Amino acid sequence: MDQLSKEQQYKKGKKLFNTVFGVFFVVFILTASFGIGFGLGKKKGTVEETELFIDQATVANKKNTGSNVIDFSLFWDVWDLLKDKYVDAESLDARQLFYGAINGMLRATGDPYTVFLDPENNEKFNEDISGSFEGIGAEIGIKGRVLTIIAPLKNSPAENSGLRAGDKILKIDDESTADMSINESVDRIRGQKGTEVRLTIFRNGDDETQEITVTRDVINVKSVELEFKDNIAYIEVNRFGRDTIKEFSSVAKKTVSQKSKGIILDLRNNPGGFLNVSVDLASKMIPKGKVVVIEEDSDEKQKKVSAKGGDILSQIETIVLINKGSASASEIVAGALRDNRDNVTVVGEQSFGKGSVQELIPLPKNSAVKITVAKWLTPSGDQINNEGISPDIEVELTNEDYDNDRDPQLDRALEILKEKIQ
Repeated sequence: MDQLSKEQQYKKGKKLFNTVFGVFFVVFILTASFGIGFGLGKKKGTVEETELFIDQATVANKKNTGSNVIDFSLFWDVWDLLKDKYVDAESLDARQLFYGAINGMLRATGDPYTVFLDPENNEKFNEDISGSFEGIGAEIGIKGRVLTIIAPLKNSPAENSGLRAGDKILKIDDESTADMSINESVDRIRGQKGTEVRLTIFRNGDDETQEITVTRDVINVKSVELEFKDNIAYIEVNRFGRDTIKEFSSVAKKTVSQKSKGIILDLRNNPGGFLNVSVDLASKMIPKGKVVVIEEDSDEKQKKVSAKGGDILSQIETIVLINKGSASASEIVAGALRDNRDNVTVVGEQSFGKGSVQELIPLPKNSAVKITVAKWLTPSGDQINNEGISPDIEVELTNEDYDNDRDPQLDRALEILKEKIQ
């Protein structure tokens, strides 16, 4: 039978529903003056040392920001009042108060992807991008100011429990997510293998909310999977992590050696990952020197990032599958292929629209900070952030399709590809 296996279609249907430059919690510095402060605060633990940290930062601010100087005396007034007046002052942890103040400052930007990672969250972040961690296996982000499932990872507890891309998380256990940051929500959702978390979600098309209980497990994410059907290579890229380009290079060579006439590149529910990995992968599929993505900074200065070479797939007719769970690096690759090749057709649904660049800066004491430093544009100049990639041929995968293990997006991709390679 000249089509993908029923099992593969079932898995793709179930997959409908995060690196890292991605949307992940896998969302992820302070000003230069605060960086100086970190350099000065080398001792641990006391309020006085934390005060020295901020005092030095204040001096740097006064020196570098001119009329925008902020008087930190108000901060210390509140700090002192908390120590003097709070009913359980002895239980206060100065370090956690300090981290909370930093988080509050970054939260005030209104950008959910500009965040501070304390040592615990920084460790979790590094586990996530390594591809192995404990949790439910779902990438989450803020969409329309609502905590949203971007994508459940393949064969994860999240996917197996029925969570889908676009599900809005209203409660985690009994706690409302209305004012929850991404870091806080991740802290609540993550947990040890065998424990449970209850999510109250709302799904577009439904009349009521529903509760889904997910049992946490060890999450091991494979980046790239390959299946051959006759003369078509079906390549599924689940994330853009540290091992992705190595895996994709192997898959690309197998695709060529099999003399495949067509490729289906499935980026559905791929929440993104590292920018450099997306560029490396695109370089296997578009000619050297072609623009992969354009970075635009706050001054609207543009930097073009080009394919590095190593293209072995650009002459093969290709269908790119995307959906509302395709984000970040996935959107970069889809846009690069669409804008640079005449033999590419994008099929599926509008992608997520996560087109901002976060810079990850390691800080002392195993912490880190991420700040949005630029936005991504496709090679043709289309804005990705909040817009997403529009498919050339729109095919919806409905709740009914999902419930009945149907995958009309994949079916349509196969149909189009067979017509083109006849």
